[in-house]
Amino acid sequence: MTAHDDAQVTGDALGVLEDLYEDAPCGYLSTRGDGMIIKVNRTMLALTGYRRQELVGRIRIHDLLAVGDRILYETHFAPLLALQAGVKEIAVDLRRADGSRVPVLLNAVMKEQTPARPEEIWIGVVAASDRRGYERELLQARQRAEESQRRAVELARTLQESFIPPELPRVPGMDVAGMYRPAGQGDEVGGDFYDMYEIVDGWALTLGDVCGKGVQAAVVTSLARYTLRAAPLRESRPSAILATLNEVLVNERTDRFLTAVYAQVHRDARDRFRLTLALGGHPPAFHLSKEGRVSMIGHPGTVLGILDSVELHDVTVDLAPGDVVVFYTDGVVEGRGRTGFFGEERMRQVLSASRDADAADIAGHLMDEVVAFQSGMPSDDIAIVVLKIPD
Repeated sequence: MTAHDDAQVTGDALGVLEDLYEDAPCGYLSTRGDGMIIKVNRTMLALTGYRRQELVGRIRIHDLLAVGDRILYETHFAPLLALQAGVKEIAVDLRRADGSRVPVLLNAVMKEQTPARPEEIWIGVVAASDRRGYERELLQARQRAEESQRRAVELARTLQESFIPPELPRVPGMDVAGMYRPAGQGDEVGGDFYDMYEIVDGWALTLGDVCGKGVQAAVVTSLARYTLRAAPLRESRPSAILATLNEVLVNERTDRFLTAVYAQVHRDARDRFRLTLALGGHPPAFHLSKEGRVSMIGHPGTVLGILDSVELHDVTVDLAPGDVVVFYTDGVVEGRGRTGFFGEERMRQVLSASRDADAADIAGHLMDEVVAFQSGMPSDDIAIVVLKIPD
């Protein structure tokens, strides 16, 4: 190969390299240390809409940036470049010749000054319109998801509040308190409910726990709560009222079952209270006497909403001054901590320690102990209702 051939090959290679630079998939420009543009490729010109003579030796890279991005360049881009001789994927907007903006990513390296070459910065410019649009869509989708979550939490809270009365009624001669704590973060409607209201010859108290959570559980909870309010118009005994609820649930084919306790409190002419209750698969109530005895009230009954025929039993006890009766859902005794379940024995100890307090403090103390036992994050909803006959 002759020297002429070598020169031809070298010229062809340089031409290929020049074409590769000019028509590269991304924009290229070179600047001096002060940002003055000294070289730019055709891709960069097409991206910005400028002519070469409008950029080279005429303006600095800063002048192509929007005002906010100029500040970013001075406070972030340039210091990083000086510190580590390179920066990657700095997102900015370039101002095009027609005044419009185009989002880009800047990648730059600094070539150190030598005796034969002044300091120079090489900058690659990658159009990021699609990426920026994707990021905006992603941000909007996240915002929509957060808003949807916020609304879902608010809906869950609103629904749950409709199942839990803001306060229980005043019952002459009796101290009454109720308390509810949702599972976890409380962002999903649960199935626990309680209610207390006046009936013809006394007061009725209901407390229940629907299987599961979410909308379907809420539907069954609402159905149960209002059925229990309406049933006393036809039935008088707690067991018959729970049987009516079972019939409604089975006929509605809700695919959900529940446990419930229905209790009636009557006051006789001598101001003595008598409590009658029935259990539909629900835990029995705790009864604390003034003397410190602890016993359980209620005979186990059939879970409601599964079988056409259920076995339910009425149990009656007389309440004396100083007596305390505690109704609760299984989120209390089945609350799981590091050492196992909270359990009936631990509940018995907590109630015995607080029995001299008023109803609200007894309920609050029990709730605090159950939640603390589960490290502040109960795995199930907790509902508690306390009745106390003052001394």
